Amino acid sequence: MKKCALVTGGSRGIGRAVAVALAADLGLHVIINYASNDDAANETKRLIEEKGGTAELLKFQVQDHAEVEAKLSTWLKNNPESKVHVLVNNAGITRDNLMVFMEESDFDDVVQTSLKGMYNVTRHLLQHFVRNRSGRVINMASLSGLKGVPGQVNYSAAKGGMIAATKALAQEVAKRKITVNAVAPGFITSDMTEDLNEDELKKLVPMNRFGQVQEVADLVSFLASDKAAYITGEVININGGLYS
Repeated sequence: MKKCALVTGGSRGIGRAVAVALAADLGLHVIINYASNDDAANETKRLIEEKGGTAELLKFQVQDHAEVEAKLSTWLKNNPESKVHVLVNNAGITRDNLMVFMEESDFDDVVQTSLKGMYNVTRHLLQHFVRNRSGRVINMASLSGLKGVPGQVNYSAAKGGMIAATKALAQEVAKRKITVNAVAPGFITSDMTEDLNEDELKKLVPMNRFGQVQEVADLVSFLASDKAAYITGEVININGGLYS
């Protein structure tokens, strides 16, 4: 039985680093989900294979319930000898603005991608996990979901909802040896932070620097491993001491 990991939003940034780490550290076959950037997704696949791992691409929009159902059903049907053991719900977008100026579509799009996307993918794979009596669900939350960030009411709402869902689901499935945890990064150097003033913002961080995507990936890799079998329902901050 081939053990697999599905990483949503796995084409760039933290998602790419996580996908590469899961293949390299745990020997998992990685299913790289992405929404649109074929070149970036293929680069993630190349990086995994370059290190001796195996991967494949699975393109779908996590916020589209029907598409998620169709793509995952087909994949599971076509891969009866494979077991998805790890799910990393990493897909997310930002549409930052003060709430007084925030359009409804900017609120909906952010919540639908992060929060509804997590529901769509997790809900479909949950029966697979329950049947196998094993599984790791790791949700990529954020500092925004814990303390709230001005200009990110939509993102804070989405990630805060994800954190609450993590704690509830962990209690539902613990008896089936399925763990559910969240990782909450602070400022991490990636595509999503490239427009921020790093020199100014790093002054807010006790460690006086932004984190690296590899550092987040190492934490996810640990939570996906057997070493973390007794950890569930937790939200683990990785923010250089900015907030805890």
